[in-house]
Amino acid sequence: MDGFVDELAALLPPDRVVRDPDAFAGFVHDEAEWAPHGQPAAVVRPHTAEEVRTVVRHCLEHGVPVVPRGAGTGLSGGANATAGCVVVSFERMRAVKEINTGERLAVVEPGVVNNDLRAACAEHGLWYPPDPASAPWSTIGGNVATNAGGLCCVKYGVTGDYVLGLQVVTGTGELVRLGRRTAKGVAGLDLTSLMVGSEGMLGLITEITVRLRPQRPDEHTVVGYFPSAASAGAAAAAVAAAGVTPSALELIDRHCLAAVDAWKRMGLSAEADTLLLGRVDAPGVAGEQDAETMLECFNGAGATWATRSTDPEEAEALFDARRLAYPAVERLGPVLTEDVCVPLAAVAEMLGRVDEIGRRHDTLIANIAHVGDGNLHPLLITPPGDEAARHRAQAAFDEIIAAALELGGTVTGEHGVGLLKRDGLEAELGPEVLDMQRAVKAALDPHNILNPGKVLTAKS
Repeated sequence: MDGFVDELAALLPPDRVVRDPDAFAGFVHDEAEWAPHGQPAAVVRPHTAEEVRTVVRHCLEHGVPVVPRGAGTGLSGGANATAGCVVVSFERMRAVKEINTGERLAVVEPGVVNNDLRAACAEHGLWYPPDPASAPWSTIGGNVATNAGGLCCVKYGVTGDYVLGLQVVTGTGELVRLGRRTAKGVAGLDLTSLMVGSEGMLGLITEITVRLRPQRPDEHTVVGYFPSAASAGAAAAAVAAAGVTPSALELIDRHCLAAVDAWKRMGLSAEADTLLLGRVDAPGVAGEQDAETMLECFNGAGATWATRSTDPEEAEALFDARRLAYPAVERLGPVLTEDVCVPLAAVAEMLGRVDEIGRRHDTLIANIAHVGDGNLHPLLITPPGDEAARHRAQAAFDEIIAAALELGGTVTGEHGVGLLKRDGLEAELGPEVLDMQRAVKAALDPHNILNPGKVLTAKS
């Protein structure tokens, strides 16, 4: 591959191509535990869309796979390098190119960090709602590629609900624009939505146009302690049945609380098996009423203690604990992260099944969840270097997926399929729909050079 890399470097400005294998370590995989990865031929860090097109065209000419990469915070292996590929890292394409207050939209490059975009919008009195827990580090390009969600998606939707248009390098090496800037537009097939959540297998996203919202009113926070994750799940279902749409409704179980306490000494695990954090943001009296209704639902579902938080700093600290839960659990050992989503009515049963699966496989499973929309993140924790524990965790992982599908759910709510969920996707969609998806992949990437092997398995 040396000649291929030499030619690629000659086509690009200096410092774009990383070819030293010792420097590849930070580019070869994302945060998915145990997802396989290979050694790339080179890593390219382009500055422009034209440079991305140059890379794709050169790889197309030589039949070399291209693997796009954002910040590497993914949890399904979608950004993992394959042997002999070219990794395209978008870390240097991080310009906020436009914030248009009249049209309420922003135009950004894919390497812009989620929280940086939100901060830039706030300076104009605007708000970009999608807020994955990785928002301080994850990039908009990666968020689009996986259709990421977050804490407030229960009310405000996921990334795809805000993507108006994209600039994309296709699998045939063309640089195209998809979508629109107008509030409405139905001309032709919705290729923009097709690209959202496609995990780099249909095109390399080089620019994103997103819709924005006005800054929202202050939120009211309700906190509840519950004797089990299942009872907290029942409270979430009660909130939905009462007609309240929370702006956030998050679950943190005892294992996560203990991990956060051990790391940050926040004192959260002393009194609660499971913590439920709710927020509502309706303006004026409606917000007050929603908060009271949520509190009643918490108490009615068996909360051992529940209250409305009147201290904004305290409330924000509690939500900080939710965001810290995953990195805190990672300190305990390798973590295999689930991302199933079930109907709201099935949340309590699903949480109970997760506990039972963990006991049966002798696997420690911690739970965090966007419980307001049924998106659960069981975290399967294993001791470092324990192969038997690893095999038990993988068996539990598969059973959790099967249980979610049995309850009418889906194998991934926001993390994507990548490498870890391909079998689950097959079970969820069935052969006919999988063939449709393979046909789309073949049409847009006829030479199969874009992130091959991810999401869709080869037809057997």
